Amino acid sequence: MFTKWWTGSLFKGAAAVALGASLAFTSACSLLPDEGEEEVLPSIAPPQISKKPEYEVTTATLETKIQVVGKMLSSKEEPLYFTLEDKNLKALYVKSGDQVAAGQLIGELDVDELQKQLKSEQLAFRKEELSMKETMRNKDTMDPIEFEELSIAFEEKRQGIADLQEEIAKAKLTAPFAGTILDVKVEKGDAITAYKAIATIADTSVLIPAAKLTKDQLSKVAVGMPVSVSINNIGTVEGKVKQLPLATESDSENGNEEDLERLEDFMHVELNEMPKGLTRGMPLSISIIINRKENAIVIPPSALRTIGSRTYVQVVDEEGKREVDVEVGQQTATQIEILQGLTPGQKVVGR
Repeated sequence: MFTKWWTGSLFKGAAAVALGASLAFTSACSLLPDEGEEEVLPSIAPPQISKKPEYEVTTATLETKIQVVGKMLSSKEEPLYFTLEDKNLKALYVKSGDQVAAGQLIGELDVDELQKQLKSEQLAFRKEELSMKETMRNKDTMDPIEFEELSIAFEEKRQGIADLQEEIAKAKLTAPFAGTILDVKVEKGDAITAYKAIATIADTSVLIPAAKLTKDQLSKVAVGMPVSVSINNIGTVEGKVKQLPLATESDSENGNEEDLERLEDFMHVELNEMPKGLTRGMPLSISIIINRKENAIVIPPSALRTIGSRTYVQVVDEEGKREVDVEVGQQTATQIEILQGLTPGQKVVGR
């Protein structure tokens, strides 16, 4: 009986101890701060190797162009100049913008001294004429050589007067045709240099697009090449090269800055249709097509590769990538012509 009681008491004591320990642990846990939620780290994706762009080999109409700036000029215009040297301008009868008729007086030089000289020589020649008449009467009694010498001297004096009259006539400058006076560069009293233009006369009813070319541009341009002309406030008109310049832009720059522009120093363009509203001097831009090819095989410039003298592309197909040597033709800012090595429909890898 004692054993039973001792066992029961022992069990109850153990239970009491366990319960006390449990309560103590629970109390202790309640005194600790709450644990935060576990941080979820984002998954890091492995870096991807960028794929190079691929381009399809296509065909296109390929054009190589030269762009030049020009202006509208008259197809009939000439510089006006005197041919008499070392004289001063006595009178100028026109100004820039004046309309003149053919043969109208433009200006004249001071040749008063030449006119005095002519008057004096004409009077002296009248005496020579009287003397020559007497010589002709005595021709049969004179030595033939002496008579011939007198005759030559008489004709020389006659020719001298004719030459002097011709010089005086050069003092007057007239309009070669009806037109408009442009770019007058002189004033009354100015010293005039022979053959140096003092103004320009132009028939402004007949206009043409024109532009100066550099030496390099002139070497690439030929008569008949198609052009596209963009005219300010008018639009774009198609045409062709009609005439090449006799001088290049650099040649003109080496000349005297005061010299007037010559029509023959410009490239002339013939338009398919002449628009309305054109005036001389109107600025324009001319695009000259120096090479045009239809159905050219083309790729973008970024697909072309070079190593030394080798030119090649990377072709991609179901078998993977491979290098193919190519022959290049025309090149523009956006397209490169392939003469050999590729066919339309293939794909090439860019850089």
